[in-house]
Amino acid sequence: MNDGPVLSVRDLGVDFALPGRGKNAAVTGVSFDLHRGETLALVGESGSGKSVTALSILQLLPYPVASHPAGSSVRFAGRELVGASEAELRTVRGNRIAMIFQEPMTSLNPLHTIEKQVGEALTIHKGLTGTAARERVVELLKLVGLGAQAESRLDAFPHQLSGGQRQRVMIAMALANEPDILIADEPTTAVDVTIQAQLLKLLRELQQKLGMAILFITHDLGIVRKLANRVCVMSRGRIVEHGPVAEVFEAPKHEYTRHLLAAEPRGRPPTRQGDAPVVASASDIRVWFPIRSGLLRRTTGYVKAVDGVSIELQAGHTLGIVGESGSGKTTLGLAMLRLVGSKGTIRFEGRTIDSLRGQALRDLRREMQIVFQDPYGSLSPRMSVAEIVAEGLKIHGIGRDAAERDETVVRALEEVRIDPATRHRYPHEFSGGQRQRIAIARALVLKPKLLVLDEPTSALDMSVQAQIVDLLRELQSRHGLAYVFISHDLKVVRALADDVLVLKDGHVVEQGTAARIFEAPEAPYTRALMAAAFSHEVADIREVRQ
Repeated sequence: MNDGPVLSVRDLGVDFALPGRGKNAAVTGVSFDLHRGETLALVGESGSGKSVTALSILQLLPYPVASHPAGSSVRFAGRELVGASEAELRTVRGNRIAMIFQEPMTSLNPLHTIEKQVGEALTIHKGLTGTAARERVVELLKLVGLGAQAESRLDAFPHQLSGGQRQRVMIAMALANEPDILIADEPTTAVDVTIQAQLLKLLRELQQKLGMAILFITHDLGIVRKLANRVCVMSRGRIVEHGPVAEVFEAPKHEYTRHLLAAEPRGRPPTRQGDAPVVASASDIRVWFPIRSGLLRRTTGYVKAVDGVSIELQAGHTLGIVGESGSGKTTLGLAMLRLVGSKGTIRFEGRTIDSLRGQALRDLRREMQIVFQDPYGSLSPRMSVAEIVAEGLKIHGIGRDAAERDETVVRALEEVRIDPATRHRYPHEFSGGQRQRIAIARALVLKPKLLVLDEPTSALDMSVQAQIVDLLRELQSRHGLAYVFISHDLKVVRALADDVLVLKDGHVVEQGTAARIFEAPEAPYTRALMAAAFSHEVADIREVRQ
């Protein structure tokens, strides 16, 4: 590493103007240096100021609503970025300093193909067009783990990719111009454990090759141990502890750091009744998406997202569905709720529902709810939190009047640890973790019998994950709820699931009780997932391809 820092942040403050309430200090007095070839981690719980600090570096906050108090400084290669002109910032953004955002679905343009979005940075900063740009885009997509799918995904739109695939596209965009600094804001949040291992290995290799500095923002302390050289622990907008990773993790000085290190989902699901009634079942479910090509857009093949899967779910039980991104986990959950078309038989409380339409299907929605992976994309930006959580109550005619519905909303928010006094605010005023808790409250407020949870803890810090796991257990025990829990975080699945279904390329690789799957996995693919999730050395993890 060079003696001088490539990035120097001094006394950084960020204030947000609140209508009629003055200013709120989101970040106060943050200072750190980042050297070439170094990885510095910013860690802390949701709302601690990590992402706001990162956005300040590239001046991406919503100015003038956000402002920096006097004395705030962000110097890159000797150039002051606070207050720099847009023209000067454009030469830095996406070129010298690149950023991977936490929520890829809201960061990618829904109207542009993957080829156009990844190629845009190459065209703007390197002047690549045509065949040269296309070849570089394919190279980048392969680099981030899309492999043989890279060329076939060039004409795809973001909504046609899984959450993990979208995140890999974001990483490809960030690495396109081989930046001096890569700011990674929760880049592995939506990625399964084997791809996470690959991406962390990739970042280390690129860092060694390019001398790139990485500012890594995460709530996953396991990643910090494996990737970072130094760590800054943030709480309530301030850095409360900093130093070499080994020193901070082995002998934390601040109480908040000790709290973070101790927080993770614990325990196992309680013993369930084997004779509990079956709430939902599916037999030979198939979801095939047509591949169209040519001038007339004829169907030339199918993407077999789910191909012949059968499951059964009892009241009060949790089925964990695990597998890599693109394995069909989310598609299977959507098919169970009749949110995507499918072949096969789906039953809910003994009633066949795969042919239901219109009002009969709408009436069923109250009993079957879902929490989506991306809370920012699933919460309306034009509605307050109170309106969002109460929407289902109004649609299904629950509550005598607005006052009674508001009382129900307050109770639901309290259950997920959101202050009810904030219910008249809007989603953008909350952190990513807080938005996910709001999304959970929206689903739980209807007291459904079946709840599909699609990566519900992926955006949450460790301590909040533990709270949500405890909350889900409590609600399940109290109401006999059946959960379909879709996740790439096997530690959370182990803490919640009674049974586990392992998917790969739309097929069932292995299924059985959670105890058996976690303790004695039989399939090589399942063993690879377990190694990636529970191994302490990322370098020892090798992806299994069959």
